[in-house]
Amino acid sequence: MLYADVIIDISVASLDRTFQYRIPPELTGKVRIGSPVRIPFGRGNASRKGYIVGISETPKFPPERTKDIAEVPERELTIEDRMVELAYWMREQYGGTLYEALRTVIPVREKVQKKPKRIIARTAPEDVIEEAYRTAVSKKHKAKARLLEPFCSQEFIPYEVAVGKMSITKPTIDYFVGEGILEVVDRTASGFGGDGLPFALNEEQQVAADTILKRRSEGKPFLLFGITGSGKTEVYLKVIEQILAEGKQAIVLIPEIALTYQTLLRFFRCFGDRVGYVHSKMAAGDRFQMSEKARTGEISVMIGPRSALFTPFPNLGLIVIDEEQELSYHSETTPKYYSDEVAKKRAEGCGAAVVFGSATPSVKSYYMSESGKYVLLHLTKRAKEGAELPKADIVDMREELNAGNRSILSRTLRKALTECLSRKEQAMLFLNRRGYSGTVSCRSCGEVLKCPHCDISLTLHKSGNLQCHYCGHTTKLPNVCPACGSKYISAFGTGTQKIEEYIKKEFPEARVMRMDADTTKGKDGYDTILSAFSEGKADILVGTQMIVKGHDFGKVTLMGVLLADMSLGVSEYSAAERTFHLLAQAAGRAGRDRLPGRVVIQTYRPDHYALLCAAAQDYPEFYKQEITYRRMLGYPPCTSMLKVLGLSKDEGVLSEAMKELAAAAQAEGVTVLGPAPDYVRYVQDTFRMVLYCKAASRDKVKQVKDRLERLSFENVSVQFEFSE
Repeated sequence: MLYADVIIDISVASLDRTFQYRIPPELTGKVRIGSPVRIPFGRGNASRKGYIVGISETPKFPPERTKDIAEVPERELTIEDRMVELAYWMREQYGGTLYEALRTVIPVREKVQKKPKRIIARTAPEDVIEEAYRTAVSKKHKAKARLLEPFCSQEFIPYEVAVGKMSITKPTIDYFVGEGILEVVDRTASGFGGDGLPFALNEEQQVAADTILKRRSEGKPFLLFGITGSGKTEVYLKVIEQILAEGKQAIVLIPEIALTYQTLLRFFRCFGDRVGYVHSKMAAGDRFQMSEKARTGEISVMIGPRSALFTPFPNLGLIVIDEEQELSYHSETTPKYYSDEVAKKRAEGCGAAVVFGSATPSVKSYYMSESGKYVLLHLTKRAKEGAELPKADIVDMREELNAGNRSILSRTLRKALTECLSRKEQAMLFLNRRGYSGTVSCRSCGEVLKCPHCDISLTLHKSGNLQCHYCGHTTKLPNVCPACGSKYISAFGTGTQKIEEYIKKEFPEARVMRMDADTTKGKDGYDTILSAFSEGKADILVGTQMIVKGHDFGKVTLMGVLLADMSLGVSEYSAAERTFHLLAQAAGRAGRDRLPGRVVIQTYRPDHYALLCAAAQDYPEFYKQEITYRRMLGYPPCTSMLKVLGLSKDEGVLSEAMKELAAAAQAEGVTVLGPAPDYVRYVQDTFRMVLYCKAASRDKVKQVKDRLERLSFENVSVQFEFSE
């Protein structure tokens, strides 16, 4: 006899409370984990709907007290059924428990006070608004200027966006209402539907939009590959316009870092109060309320980071993943899913189209388009008339050292900064830290110390040892460079704060701002810095990768990239790809309007193809070289690879468990690398070890995952993550 654990109500608060039911013999072949069922519930045996989350042969209660499942409904699936099925698929694909997958897919159900739906609308002519805006700027009334700026080009903004994302207080809004310039309107009464698309597509954009709409029934995802500033968002908006006209809904995923109010306002302007949004700082109750609006049809477009992918739209017609190459689309918590794969699975179940957009596509996505699994669409020119790609210079910092220049800035970048400031234009300085440190290289020749077995950079540990985190190879830190004998060999540790202090000292007349994890800790720190820089309150913006993605500042004519090759030393096979993405995005920030742009890339590896191709904005050439490297060494997407992460408080117990896991994987006939200590050996007193399994197909490495999941170890937990 089989027994099923059933959840009655699919809200996160109740997911950990299950009820056991007996599976009648006649239903045995119809049920599986994730199946919707009807069950008798409570003393009155009221018929309730539930979902099976576990099946076993062991009763938790005396069999005579256990009720039978009444039926397995045979009908069209509801949106709730589809979301539970999606959770079950994620659990099967990525490991973990169904409970963890359900928590990812289903929003926390919390009661929240229903908020009035309001917009702030302009009541004065556009020239009056512009004059009020200029006055606010001249008097340095920051909040007033921030509020008025969007009204210089549009009729309304949502009230919650003004007080939330824009940090506008009620007294500021009330001031302009009292002046007769603005008014607060109840959106429920007005039912504002937006102005429609206030622009016309150019020829390339129109072809892309038409192709997506005409070929969506084929079931293939689309890769919209457009250079920076080519107007990919306009294509999304055009396609969404048609999707909404058909009575369907759309999800637009954007990296969390790009979730600025300017992005939201573009969608609000076109589609009005049919647009909803979620983000990481939203309260659980507000997230649930937004989810309910989607389920009931109150909104038709949802914008947000990867969690927006699970919006319960009942008639989903389109999923867009903008900047699809971003690492933020890969979940770092169990289940460790990839948003592109989940998007394709969800679209498959409802016939929706999937569009991936990027100026620098992931190698995986371009590989899929090259093999015919994706439809490739090109945007080859910038959307703004007169805007051209910036001129790029690669500066060899080894030559700077030989010339006696030991400063952070090369002579080329210093001169370019001086000229930029003299023209009253803006500059950005980018230092790619991305959380990595300790990469060991030689300042004289640029040599990066690598593992002799894996072509992966070695990492310096506090012990003074260099170690490969793929195969475990260990060696001592040499006193001199093994390539040229120079004594200038060490780990780099320069940070954005040091850069900011140096720039202020060297250019005392310049107004300098810094944007990194430290300066954006506050609720609105990110938007505050970007707004101030956009308004011309700083001449130079120093920052990490936060400053290089998706921003459009017309007065920025210079982008300086410091230590451009730092990320090439990361212990990942995809290090060159990550470097190319960041540098190409950084280069794309300069010269986006009619002012000519310039990029200066400082490096110790000026001949590396990732840097050369990024400077030239030549993705096809980068892809050609990178995919050759991946094929030669057997890395994804040419093969599939599974990362097995083990965690334990006892390092010895963990080591033995990982050896057993490696042996079990080898028995499946796959290539096994490791086990070895993880990149961070232990976190919060928990030791971490990894091993990697490589095979020709995803099915084969999934087979390995399924086998390893059946093994259990005392005091050791195991997590699985596919590399793509």
